Amino acid sequence: MALVVEKLAILGQGLIGSSITRAVFERNLAKQVTITDASPKVRKRLLELGLGAAKVVDSNEEAVADADLVIACVPVGIYGLVAEQIGPHLKQGAILSDVGSVKTSIISDTAPFLPNHIHFIPAHPLAGTEFSGPDAGLPKLFVNRWCIVTPPEGSDKNAVSTVQALWEGMGSKVEVMSPERHDQALAITSHLPHLVAFSIFHTALAQEERTQSPVIQFSAGAFKDFTRIASSNPIMWRDIFLKNKGPILDVFRRFIADMESCADAIEKGDGEKLETLMTKSRLTRRRVIDKEHISLLPDEQDQRLEETLFRPYSSE
Repeated sequence: MALVVEKLAILGQGLIGSSITRAVFERNLAKQVTITDASPKVRKRLLELGLGAAKVVDSNEEAVADADLVIACVPVGIYGLVAEQIGPHLKQGAILSDVGSVKTSIISDTAPFLPNHIHFIPAHPLAGTEFSGPDAGLPKLFVNRWCIVTPPEGSDKNAVSTVQALWEGMGSKVEVMSPERHDQALAITSHLPHLVAFSIFHTALAQEERTQSPVIQFSAGAFKDFTRIASSNPIMWRDIFLKNKGPILDVFRRFIADMESCADAIEKGDGEKLETLMTKSRLTRRRVIDKEHISLLPDEQDQRLEETLFRPYSSE
């Protein structure tokens, strides 16, 4: 039987928050749902949308009053402020969770303001689009997508299970890991791609200015696909980059070194090196990312390449 929360509060009704609200009602995961947003304009829009039977209130403090489970869906840079607002109003035994893309900094920012009688169980759904706002929410946004739950050491097991069950109830696949491991993994799989997408668009704009001729309007599919995420909220991503600074800088510098290696191969005409790099990347993507979407086995040439590139290491 799926988890049913007696009273759920959702703070923030952007893409993720409004998607949670829609999913909870579609799947009957809570008896009472209270929602709010810092923007009066958004709160007005929530009343117009009528998301399920959610009660719209004017403040975070009012939203969390008597809530059994609170999910904060706010920019990563203001979790400390939100914790300071709601800490005194959280009831005994309440569970507080989040959806932030960075975990260690959120935990350290909120810890000073949370009472000992509540459970803080951070989480991060790996789902989203380049759109934002309450109208962008989708009830099936989390279906078959990963949600990473990152309980601090010593967290209450029942509280962890409750958060895990809620995300599973919304259709997510759940993985539990440490906050540190999460931040390292997301630095390469999410944060670096966004940083590169923003940067390459800046490079294209600079190229237009330098050559005094249009470039972006002739974008082919690759440029459009790769830079889609450059349409994401810049304030949100500014905070993510700054809050996960250490892991992001580490992988970014590794990425720069790899790009220098590619540039060196191009300069030297080393086609073999380029082909090996691209083939290994292609096969790895097919094995890890595309495996759920490909029904056919790799062709015979790919199989031979894979046997060579991914042969287990042997000292013989």
